[in-house]
Amino acid sequence: MSQRRRRSLAFLTSGVLALPLLAGCGAGDEEGGPVAAGQDIAMTSRDRVADGGVVRWAVDTLPDTLNTFQADADATTARIAGAVLPQLFVMDAKGQPVANPDYLEKAEIVAREPKQVVLYKLNQQAVWSDGREIGAADFVAQWRALNGKDSAYWTARNAGYERIEKIERGKTDLEVKVTFAKPYTDWRSLFTPLYPKQVTGTPDAFNEGARGALKVTAGAFNLGAVDKKTATVALTRNARWWGRPAKLDTLVLTAVPRAERPAALAAGKLDMAEIDRTGADRIALAHRDAKAAKGAEGAGGAPAHGPGASVTAAQATMSWAIAYGADESKAKEEQASRAANAEAAKKYAEEQNALRTFAVRKSLEPAYTQLAMNGASGPLADERVRRAVARALDRKALAEIVLKPLGLPAKPVGSHLALAGQPAYADNSDALGGQDTQAAQALLADAGWRRGGKITEPAGAKAGPEASSEDDGKTPSGPGTGNDGLYVVGQDDERNGDERGGDERARDEQGGAGNPQDARPAAGPGLSPALTVTPLAAQQQASLLAQADVARAAAGPDAARDTATTDTDAKGAPVREGDGAGQGKASAAPAPAKQARTSGSMLAKDGKALSLRFVLPSGPGSESLRAVGERIAQMLQKVGIQAELKKVADESFFKDHIASGQYDLALYSWPATAYPATDARPIFAKPEPAADGSLLVEQNYTRVGTDHIDQLFDQALGELDEGASRDLIRKADARIWAAAGSIPLYQRPELVAVKPSLVNAGAFGLGAPRFQDIGWKKSPAATEKNAKEKK
Repeated sequence: MSQRRRRSLAFLTSGVLALPLLAGCGAGDEEGGPVAAGQDIAMTSRDRVADGGVVRWAVDTLPDTLNTFQADADATTARIAGAVLPQLFVMDAKGQPVANPDYLEKAEIVAREPKQVVLYKLNQQAVWSDGREIGAADFVAQWRALNGKDSAYWTARNAGYERIEKIERGKTDLEVKVTFAKPYTDWRSLFTPLYPKQVTGTPDAFNEGARGALKVTAGAFNLGAVDKKTATVALTRNARWWGRPAKLDTLVLTAVPRAERPAALAAGKLDMAEIDRTGADRIALAHRDAKAAKGAEGAGGAPAHGPGASVTAAQATMSWAIAYGADESKAKEEQASRAANAEAAKKYAEEQNALRTFAVRKSLEPAYTQLAMNGASGPLADERVRRAVARALDRKALAEIVLKPLGLPAKPVGSHLALAGQPAYADNSDALGGQDTQAAQALLADAGWRRGGKITEPAGAKAGPEASSEDDGKTPSGPGTGNDGLYVVGQDDERNGDERGGDERARDEQGGAGNPQDARPAAGPGLSPALTVTPLAAQQQASLLAQADVARAAAGPDAARDTATTDTDAKGAPVREGDGAGQGKASAAPAPAKQARTSGSMLAKDGKALSLRFVLPSGPGSESLRAVGERIAQMLQKVGIQAELKKVADESFFKDHIASGQYDLALYSWPATAYPATDARPIFAKPEPAADGSLLVEQNYTRVGTDHIDQLFDQALGELDEGASRDLIRKADARIWAAAGSIPLYQRPELVAVKPSLVNAGAFGLGAPRFQDIGWKKSPAATEKNAKEKK
């Protein structure tokens, strides 16, 4: 195992997992089938796209590095690389890799025995921006940098490159021959992007030379100025580009936080931005109000939503009375508040007027949201309990919470390893089985969990989760703060017994309205962003490296795992209601007497209720995720499982809970890949015991795996028959379903706000952008003039 790989593993003080092997179902007849939702990019032929212009495209952050193979590379790094560096294979609209003719005339396996040999025939016009031909020297330098043999290169991944034995020039300078020491089915994943040898030739150049600049490029665009003051990266048309020239003069990537994007769009700072559900709602309301104002008599004034829209007549009258009352102090304060509210309402109305000029293009992201179950210890270490949780879920109903209000298909994802449309996709969920309450209850009974079982607690302690209602201490608690702390569906929740979904409750709480009312959004998905936390590669790497610092030893073997009677504070110490600061002084109090109670309609075993910690992010942008979590908890309650929903700060959600194993249930997303044999293996690999007794985890945060799953991945990785390799991937997926460590729920929505005249851009779905075709649509007059000239 390489030094770098060892550094990327998580160290957890827990036992070795040993799960029985379960049979799965076979693959279907179709090769992936149709995509769940196609691209929505206003596809337009190039002759109808104007030459020139600038497009400002929102990104989350400026990149810390421009080297996609480093640990702190992010989505912006990848977007820049896609526009300025060679991409030998790109994703088509179905998420399948296809050869890019701008760089390749052909790439194919020319020998399988005695060793795999791939021959690349390069486009004879392909050159770097310094005029040098792209060739074998660039391939060799990148292979040596990424094969893991030289630890001086700070690489985050080397998958596939370590299987290469040698690289050499072919019959001509335009041919590159790659010989593999071990067969590699995902050979198309290599050398994309391809960096010039100036970047990969030495450790110093690789580690530092491409962090803030790329002096040599070879794409439709060159890298221009990276301006930290304006938080922009300018990509300019490449004059040396041999392919179809870029339509735009400049593509400006602008870092804008997602919550601020509606305002930035309205202010004219952006032309295109991926937005959340709240932003999409605002644009829809802007169009609705414009249509209503056009057709209604006497229309005008402030919109019936936004700041101040929820103020009643009585509240407005009271405010006026205080502002002009006899108490000068209160009057001054109220007048200032009224002025601020009026300014906010005015600004909101102006923004809504500007948002009318944008359209929202929709598709489904190449990522899916899953319910993860931590199988390392506790009730979920029992496979029967995990399977029972899965059988209690109505996955279609959960998908509908997020996708149906957006008009997107709400079909549950049927694979852990591919998405609908990709060749490896097959719905293998039958290996586990669909929603079946009786089957779930039978599994729980077989595992020894019974309704009405005895529960023992210290005398005087409150029954159930009322004994603990701690937040994680990193965000303020209480209504309106986005962090309501720990509660148990059906017990702590003030809507006790309400089994409606978050969207239905949100509508009722809004008096039946389905639109945003003020600056504080409702909790239901009908009005909230349909976003989930996606642990991208950079976040995963940073979190993995930080796990060695997690002090799990602070909670001894007697510290409870968040049962119905206890929770843990930020230091891992149990917190019980009634514990006072001055109760444990000089003399030790006698241990409290035990008292017994029954679990009622919930399940219990060995004196403990079946209670699971369900960790969810608390911040803005995760409202739909929390609504899905509440609905899941209600579904589990029906089979007797008690779910303790704990909302934690966004910055600690992944690092302090998911990666470190401090959860039972959690919702987060995984990006899809065209190369599951390579990219998905670390996510589902069986954890390995270390010499010190800890558990080595790659990206398998559920800690559930089997030897057979690992073997199927290994076989798929070395199988050069593509059909046979896909069959092995499907078999691995069926066994991942059967192991029930994670349950795919739905493909994430992709919502992109764009100017309507911007074409070949928007919601790209499973496909990659074709940067040179993005541009502004010609006016009808210009199109007509061009047509006449052609005649």
